[in-house]
Order: sequence, then structure tokens, then C-alpha cells
Amino acid sequence: MINRFHSQAPVLFWIADSGAAILMAVALATGVTAMAQDEHGNLLLAAGGLIAATLLRAGIQIGATDTGEAVAVAAKTNWRQRIYAQVLIAAPGDRRMLGETVADAVDRIEDLGGFHARFLPLRRAAVLSPLFIAIAAAFASWVAGAIMLATLLPFGLGMALAGTAAARASARQLDALSRLSGLFVDRVRALPVIVGFGAQERIGRHLADATREVAARTIDVLKVAFVSSAVIEFFAALSVALVALYCGFNLLGLLPFPVPEKLTLGEALFVLVLAPEFYLPMRRLAAAYHDKQVGEAAVERLESIAPPSAPASKSLIVGPPALRFDGVVIDYGETTIGPFTLDVAAGTSLALRGSTGIGKSSLLHALLGLAPIGRGRILVDGQDAANVALPGNIGWVGQSVAFIPGTLVDNIRLARPEADDAAVGAAARRAGLGPLIAARGAGLTLQLDHRGSGLSGGERRRVGIARVLLKDAPLWLLDEPTADLDARSAADIAGILASAARGRTVLMVTHSAELAASADREMVLV
Repeated sequence: MINRFHSQAPVLFWIADSGAAILMAVALATGVTAMAQDEHGNLLLAAGGLIAATLLRAGIQIGATDTGEAVAVAAKTNWRQRIYAQVLIAAPGDRRMLGETVADAVDRIEDLGGFHARFLPLRRAAVLSPLFIAIAAAFASWVAGAIMLATLLPFGLGMALAGTAAARASARQLDALSRLSGLFVDRVRALPVIVGFGAQERIGRHLADATREVAARTIDVLKVAFVSSAVIEFFAALSVALVALYCGFNLLGLLPFPVPEKLTLGEALFVLVLAPEFYLPMRRLAAAYHDKQVGEAAVERLESIAPPSAPASKSLIVGPPALRFDGVVIDYGETTIGPFTLDVAAGTSLALRGSTGIGKSSLLHALLGLAPIGRGRILVDGQDAANVALPGNIGWVGQSVAFIPGTLVDNIRLARPEADDAAVGAAARRAGLGPLIAARGAGLTLQLDHRGSGLSGGERRRVGIARVLLKDAPLWLLDEPTADLDARSAADIAGILASAARGRTVLMVTHSAELAASADREMVLV
């Protein structure tokens, strides 16, 4: 976390830069006056002061840049810690492409660099630095100081108008960039399927259209940036010209109206040198305004992934829980499923049957928070499921089993990483993997790839069951654990699950009458 001093350090450096500019103006005005009056001693002193102030200012600007980058790095690190944990968790009903989410988590965090390193420090400095310079100029000419302050209004108005247009353009550009990134990553992942169906030309057109959209949005951003820069530079040049005209005509005595002051050469030069410095903080801010628009748009997208509110503490499951689905309607947008009302008593099993597409698996997903609930609620031990710590307390057996490159023991240990080899071996044998272990010379050290190549369908399911047995969770969710298996393998797995599920809360989805008969209760969804 960034402490307060470090976050304010760039601001202090930029304000100090204006102080060094005042010293430079004093040295320059003193030197020119000494030259005009042929005072060699004061001229050398002023020259030395000018060199010192120039070096001081260079050091201050380097310090401002370095501390700004340090603040930006710390801010991006905090965002990565907040975002990366959320990237792997899909919010219910989230229709964004995986590539789009990953692009937001990577690229949008990088977009925050300029926002924290440049814009935020310069915005704070742009409030105080002009005031300091105007006060310093007022000691030589209060009229010139008043002119400087009066010209702030059109300058600020120009920045506000330019910023509003830039904000909309930047938001549209980031949306297009995220869509292009998501489209590209997802199409690369599906490349074998694309080639298999001969869809290369159509996908190429999709990518080309998305690329052209990004190019068009980028051009829009550049147009706004160029126009806003021209407007801001016009007002800055006009304001400096007003100060220069006043000082020059006052010095020459050519002002067409009376003024309550008469400037000397040194005073006029001091004010003239400070006039550009008065607008410099705002010009720097204008130059960094694009960072503001990009940064704010990036924060908006990042907060959609990881909302700023701190998660509330969740209740722990201390034993087999009771489940209740109370009028649950699952809303996928175009399609709604339900309502469903059912109860599963603590420590009992319920088998759900019904036609394909009726919503059996969606109920399991809704309990896990992976399907959007439009109406109704799911209760776990009488509490809303969203307020219960379900992760880590659920055993899952699905229609397909995921594998990682590694040994058989590594794949089973995914369920409980701290388990030793003896516990993993016992779970594997209880799941009926004993013949596999005995038949393969490598045993539990059998090497598997990410597809589980070399294992039959029944053996794959048994690996999933071994994980559930090893985890020993109080709540089991079983989604078609015997689908697509031959009768003997299905009967073996049904027997293993029935014996191991005693004393747990089990909600299973199945088309198999035999597996459903092993449950305490059976319910047919219509």
C-alpha cells in the first residue's frame, strides 16, 4: 500500500518546480538589470544563481518523474492483487469473452500508469503552482498578477470542454480494444475447430472488422486530442501575450489608460519570465489529460471485474448442510428456467431426473454461483447461499473430468493439495482404481497429459470420484456421474458413490434410474 508521503511526493516536487522557476526569473531579471547598469559583480552573481536554479529545477523534475512512476507501480501492484483473484471466477451471467476479461486485467492495469504517474500529481500541482507564481509576480506588478488570474477562466473552460469530448472517445476506444483482444484470444483457443469447419475466411473477416473499429476509434481519440491541444495552446499564448503587451507598453509609457504602477526593466522582465511559467502547470496537465481519460475508463472496467466493496465474511459449514431451493428461476437473458422449489435434508441424498434441458445441471451451477438467479433464493442451513463459505466444502463429480499434465497422484491430489501419498492411494483404491494401479507398471506415478490420454471413460470417472473421496467434503454435487458409461462401469461407480455418500448431503443429477434408486429421495423435474 502507498503511504501518504509517497503518494504526495510527486505533487510536492511539481510545486517545488514552480519555486525553482521563480528563482530563475529573479536571477534572470537581476542579471539583465545588472548588465544594463554595467554592474559586473551583480551580473556574475545573477549568472551563478541562474545556473544553480536551472540545475535545481532539472533535479526537481527528475525527482517528480521518478516518484510519480514509483506511485504508479505501487498502484498497479495493488490493482493486480485485487483483480487477478477475480479473473478465474466467472460472475453469474457474465457473457464477456475470456480474452476480453484477460485483456482488461492486463492491459487496463497498464493504462493506469500515466494516470497515477502524471495526471494525478499534475492536477494537484496545477491548483497551487499558478497561485504561487501569481503572488510572486504581484510583488513586481499586481496588475500583471491580476491579468494572470483573470485568464484562468477561459483556459479552464477550454480544458473542461476538451476533456468531456476526450472522455467519450477514450471510453469507446477501450471498449473496442477489449473486444478485439477477447475475439483474438478466443479464436486462437478455438483454432482447431475453426480449421476443422473451414471457417478461416469468416473468422478472418470478423477480426478485420474488429481491427478497423479499433483504428477508427483511435483516430477519433487523436482528433479530439489534437483539437483540444490547439485550443489550450491558443488560450495560453493569448494570455502570455496580454501580460507581455501590458509590461512592454507600461515600460515604454505607451499604455492608452492610466495605471497605478510604473514598471522598471527588472520588474517587467521578471513578470514576463513568470508569465509562461504561470500557465506551464496547466499546459502539463492538459498534455496529461489523455492519461486521465484512459485511466478513468480503465478503472471503470476494472471495477466491473472486482467491485470496490470489501467482501463480507461468510458463514462456515460445520457439517452436512440442509439445502432449500425456494422458487428459483435461472435467467440466462433470452432463456429462463424454472421456477424450482425443492428441499434436501441435512445428511440425505436427492436425485434429480428429467428431460434434457429442463434445468437439472443449472440448479447445481446456481448453487455454486455460476448461473444467474433471476428470482427466488437458495438457502444453505437457512442462510442465503451467497453468505455461506461453499468453496472448499463441496465435492464435485461432473460429466467430464479435467486433467493436468502430471502423474496420476498429482491429478487426484488436486482435491486436497496437502494430502500425502498414502491418503491419495487409499482414495484411488476406494474409487476402484486398484486394477489400473496394479496393471500399469508406474502405478500412481503414471504420467498423464491434459487430456487424460490412455485412460478409459470409466477410469476417468473414477479419477473424479477419487478426488471427491480424498476431499471428504460434507456436501456433494454429482452431475451425471455415470453418463456415457457401459452398464457394468455405471453400476460399479453407482455402488461406490452410494456407499461413500452416507452421512453427507448429496444432490445428484442423473438420467439413470439405477443411480437415482440409490438416493434417499428422487424428484422428477417437469
